[in-house]
Amino acid sequence: MEEPLIPVVPMSHTAHIRSHRKPRPRSSSALAMRAGVAGGVLGTLAVAGAAGTANAAEPVTQTIELPTLTADMTAQVAESAEVTQQAAADYQLRAERDAAAQKAAKQAKSDLADAKKKAAAKEKAEKARKEAAERATRSAGRTTLTTASTAATSDAVAPASGSVGTVISFLKAQVGDAYVMGASGPDAWDCSSLVQAAFKQVGVDLPRVSQDQSVAGTPVSLSNVQVGDILYWGGAGSAYHVGVYIGGGQYLDAANPSKGVVIQDLSGYPASGAVRVL
Repeated sequence: MEEPLIPVVPMSHTAHIRSHRKPRPRSSSALAMRAGVAGGVLGTLAVAGAAGTANAAEPVTQTIELPTLTADMTAQVAESAEVTQQAAADYQLRAERDAAAQKAAKQAKSDLADAKKKAAAKEKAEKARKEAAERATRSAGRTTLTTASTAATSDAVAPASGSVGTVISFLKAQVGDAYVMGASGPDAWDCSSLVQAAFKQVGVDLPRVSQDQSVAGTPVSLSNVQVGDILYWGGAGSAYHVGVYIGGGQYLDAANPSKGVVIQDLSGYPASGAVRVL
């Protein structure tokens, strides 16, 4: 059996000679740099690929979902604006109401203060008017008594005759006697017991107390008072003091414990009324 032929490949004439170039040693930093560059390139390619994929898908998402989101957001914005506007209107209305209430309260307080001032001024004016009226009344009473006393001057100068003269004479005889509440003479009297005893001298029987004596005779005005008339202080029927008019604007009475029986001027203590029993 024949052996197969082995083809002979001619070799280079330098094949048997070892290469004169020395292999370059590769440092670790160079290897790391090459690995980093290779990684960066691969990372860039990966990002670019992902971005390309995303950019390729994005138009579809925008085309399908953006109109819906925009409509919803527009409705929400419009609703929020309406709510905000309504809240602002409510706040403004409330503020206007509060301001109106404060203004009304302030005006009411001012009106009340003015009303109180006017009421106080009116009360003061009314009080002044009453006081003026009282002064005028007292002044008129003094004037009336002065006029009456002037008209009766002739009676006062000369002792009265008849029953009135007897009454006046008795009264003057008691001037200087003591005043004692409840006493009935002959050396001590109170106002009504002295008047009762004086008129008893001429047969006139008068009640014991001043209240009854003030209504015992015929009422006369103070402008027409005459000698011998009984004067009283207080109301008719409720008088608290009595005396007898003796003319010349004077009267005689048992005044009080400090004065006793005295003659006094009517101008200093005007009477309230008078009655005539003679």
